[in-house]
Amino acid sequence: METIKEIKQIDENIFEISQDYKKGMLVPGRIYASKKLLSEMDKGVIEQVTNVACLPGIQKYSLCMPDGHYGYGFPIGGVAAFDPEQNGIISPGGVGFDINCGIRSISTNLTLKELKPNIKEFTNLLFKKVPSGVGSKGFVRLTKDQFTEVMETGSKWCEKNGYATKEDLERTESSGTIPWADHSKVSDKAFQRGFSQMGTLGSGNHFLELQYVSEIYNKESANIFGIHEKEQVALMVHCGSRGFGHQIGTDYLKIFDKAMQKYNIKVPDRELGCAPLNSDEGQDYYKAMACAANMAFANRQVILHRIRECFKEIFQKEIEVNLVYDVAHNIAKLEEHKINNKIKKLIVHRKGATRAFSPNNKELTNIFQKTGQPIVLGGSMEASSYLLAGTQKAMDETFGSTAHGAGRAMSRTKAREQILGKDLQKQMEAKGIYVQTASYEGLAEEAGFAYKDVSEVISTLEKAGISKLVARFNPLSNIKG
Repeated sequence: METIKEIKQIDENIFEISQDYKKGMLVPGRIYASKKLLSEMDKGVIEQVTNVACLPGIQKYSLCMPDGHYGYGFPIGGVAAFDPEQNGIISPGGVGFDINCGIRSISTNLTLKELKPNIKEFTNLLFKKVPSGVGSKGFVRLTKDQFTEVMETGSKWCEKNGYATKEDLERTESSGTIPWADHSKVSDKAFQRGFSQMGTLGSGNHFLELQYVSEIYNKESANIFGIHEKEQVALMVHCGSRGFGHQIGTDYLKIFDKAMQKYNIKVPDRELGCAPLNSDEGQDYYKAMACAANMAFANRQVILHRIRECFKEIFQKEIEVNLVYDVAHNIAKLEEHKINNKIKKLIVHRKGATRAFSPNNKELTNIFQKTGQPIVLGGSMEASSYLLAGTQKAMDETFGSTAHGAGRAMSRTKAREQILGKDLQKQMEAKGIYVQTASYEGLAEEAGFAYKDVSEVISTLEKAGISKLVARFNPLSNIKG
């Protein structure tokens, strides 16, 4: 990135963009990054961070996490909080089209030594049992009434129908249910797109990865999370609301085009279409977004159910397969945060960013009161993934938010130009990482070199104090859409 005089380094890993950078900025921008990560970000990230800083009702800062890169409206890695009492807005561009795209970490009582002879057989079975790729349809067949219930109750529907345990819900953000969901705010077109997609990974950067624990940094927190020893077998699932959430985002961007004229809202980029949260249009989107978020929680939960079935089929015995935690990283929520020593209810947008609530936070279940919220941060297919915990500093500085992954360093098109999917598959297998994919083009797009150095992202979060390292996982096999 070129040198920009309005960007000042205010801490080792925090850079601030002053309001002098762009007319209309209501707050400064802040980017959490090392000098190396900042230098690798394109100027589009700066433009988007400062555009967000112009939106009505924004509080403190427009933020970007160290995995940040150019997105739709908001940067991926963008965080912003708005005060509804000051005409604070809600924006689909600050949530993302794959509403509640998220990631869940899963632990087992198997060791790497026990699993090794079965890695390929087990991965092949997962690939067969968990549909992936564009247009894939799920193994859970629902009636219209059942899908309506999924939209409004999320993981509670899964527990009621034998796809989840009580413990699974306790280890899911918001217990897997966003209670303000209202199916009447969802279009027929969105309903039809989501109706058959329960239990599917989808495409793009979504994955199901088989892993093992390669390092434990905080034994006490790791034990509470369910991570007990090195070489313990684990998994990660990364997916969201699929075409259902995408259609809801598309529908409401059109509605917000007219709403902005009605409420006299001017935005520096049409992709930042928005409406006041407390308006009829804003409330309708908030309730429809919650439906997509609930579908995504349920989607990841039924995939966990399928994973448990696969373990039983391969090993012919009960294997402990426990949820560590499930986090959303494309969502907007009303939360309480301190502004000028006063607690306010703010609508916090996290777009490619993860909640990082501190110990003793009333929104966390009892399990995590001592540790803070687990944070599941995925690497690339060829790099490590991490388990972290939230901190008080995150609550004080970033509205309880942190990064969600390694973050792209290269466009999908450029990645495809540099390697063929079949060649990448061979290279990964030579490294000991077995890969199954629904699309070789899609596989090439997700090559490790297309992502930032995840260890640099993790180091930034630790040094900035907004996340605390708990454990590291290395990949064994990967299923890509």
